[in-house]
Amino acid sequence: EIGVNDVLLEIGITPNRPDCLSVVGTAREVAAILSGNARYPDTSINESGTPVGDYVSVEIQSPEKCPRYTCRVITGVKIGPSPKWMKARLESSGIRSINNVVDVTNYVLLELGQPLHAFDYDLVKGKKIIVRQAGDGEIIKTLDGVERKLTGDDLLICDADRAVALAGVMGGADTEVSERTRSILLESGYFSPDSVRKTSRKTGLKSESSYRFERGVDPEGVVRALDRAAALIAELAGGKVAAGRIDEYPAKIEPAVVSVT
Repeated sequence: EIGVNDVLLEIGITPNRPDCLSVVGTAREVAAILSGNARYPDTSINESGTPVGDYVSVEIQSPEKCPRYTCRVITGVKIGPSPKWMKARLESSGIRSINNVVDVTNYVLLELGQPLHAFDYDLVKGKKIIVRQAGDGEIIKTLDGVERKLTGDDLLICDADRAVALAGVMGGADTEVSERTRSILLESGYFSPDSVRKTSRKTGLKSESSYRFERGVDPEGVVRALDRAAALIAELAGGKVAAGRIDEYPAKIEPAVVSVT
């Protein structure tokens, strides 16, 4: 489809190596073995004048389950099909192409190992994101069209009025990106593995996102993935990235230091 003879590598990743659940993670491992250097994708962005804080604010009410939450806003996008090269790369990895914005979130997930979610910004009420635990019996309609009944153990991404995503597992139907979408709120966060694992099992929802979050993603990698995806969305969907990013990091995770001889 893209006019090249390609090679597909199939690798088995053990549960203790979530850092290898991406192209860059695997490349980094190979580089370490061969004493080389892994190359990271370009994350530079052309930002427009309006600051992101004019578009949205973020409040984390459950820092133990969501230590870090970052987001950007991209305006003036035009939803359409992705270019052939992206479709081919996604489909060779078993992911169906949907549109040029959703495809970018899946592409960066495969590339950097960080799950992302794109909301239709105009459907986010109150220009506000609240990360909180669900109320017992609270209902969310997920992207698969099913209404899910939740408990207080589940973590939600909410706007000013309602839940808009099941954190780390699946987005909600109310803010889904469609051909009518003109502005994007792009999320990149870190959710605790225990929380995502419990919610995924209880709801029976397995996703590429939950698969990675429940094994552990790099809390220091969320911004790189956010910027990479925002730049790609602006490139493929013709939008403008608002100036700056929101980065709420109330429960700082200190990197482990390992001494070796």
